[in-house]
Amino acid sequence: MNDISTKPLRMTYRDACKDAIRAAILADPRVFLMGEDVARYGGCYAVSKGLVDELGEDRIRDTPLSEGGYVGAGIGAAIAGMRPIVEIMTVNFSLLALDQIVNSAASIPHMSGGQFAVPLVIRMATGAGRQLAAQHSHSLEGWYAHIPGLKVLAPATIEDARYMLRPALDDPNPVLIFEHIMLYNREDELDPAVTAVDIVSAKIRRPGRDVTLITYGGTLFKTLDAAELLHQEGIEAEVIDLRVLRPLDMPTVLESVTRTRRVVIIDEGWKSGSLSAEIAARIVEGAFFELDAPIRRVCSREVPIPYAAHLEAAAVPQVPAIVAAARGLVKGE
Repeated sequence: MNDISTKPLRMTYRDACKDAIRAAILADPRVFLMGEDVARYGGCYAVSKGLVDELGEDRIRDTPLSEGGYVGAGIGAAIAGMRPIVEIMTVNFSLLALDQIVNSAASIPHMSGGQFAVPLVIRMATGAGRQLAAQHSHSLEGWYAHIPGLKVLAPATIEDARYMLRPALDDPNPVLIFEHIMLYNREDELDPAVTAVDIVSAKIRRPGRDVTLITYGGTLFKTLDAAELLHQEGIEAEVIDLRVLRPLDMPTVLESVTRTRRVVIIDEGWKSGSLSAEIAARIVEGAFFELDAPIRRVCSREVPIPYAAHLEAAAVPQVPAIVAAARGLVKGE
């Protein structure tokens, strides 16, 4: 008779995040979760629902509606030896704590000459797709990936959502985790044989030989769908999930591009000054003579994200645009 513990466990991305928080708190008395509505309400996206009843108010803490205030408190707690998980409701609200994140969390280890570490984890929801309009549909992870002193993660799979938190808490420097809002309801199986993941490497989610598709976070599954459609046309696309946006795992990217000789970068951020632009520049620096075609990018339109569902869909990367870009490179269109 098979042991039930060896069977894959089906869960949502939301539950994977919750399990990660629960496990971290139970494993380490220094770990606690803090943020707006994370306790009694259970979190804006229900990630922490029920945890305050299970773990208590000392470990699941509601904060005032002041991102600058409670992110600063999290930084202080981290310096003092705690391991806080700070939740910011949506990425646009992180702008209210930009000074704390960039000028304090990222800079204190350097400015103190290494005397103080800031082992802080900040989680926030990112991306478009739920008709939250221009104020709550940003993809600003590329901004934070610009900042030395920060590590930036973008878990897309159930496995990464479950296991990236532990190594993030073990890191002596501040780590930002961006969870795409369209992933919370996504279901998949968690392999019981996997009990840890790294937070340094990209992953090839689908091997291919004709074109490399580079993406992360909420656009990973659109890209995988596009790769399947391309397969039906006889085009074998390799899909790279970056997973870690700072520092970028360029060896994995360059090795793939060297084999396929064509590349499309899919990024829900705006094209101007984006993470996709940085990746493209590094590919040109590291593998220019390996390319058989210009680099193409599929990014969000250069507009504030609209509210209307059809306009929102038109503003962000979708499967047909990814397919068209890859097909055009392979067939010389």
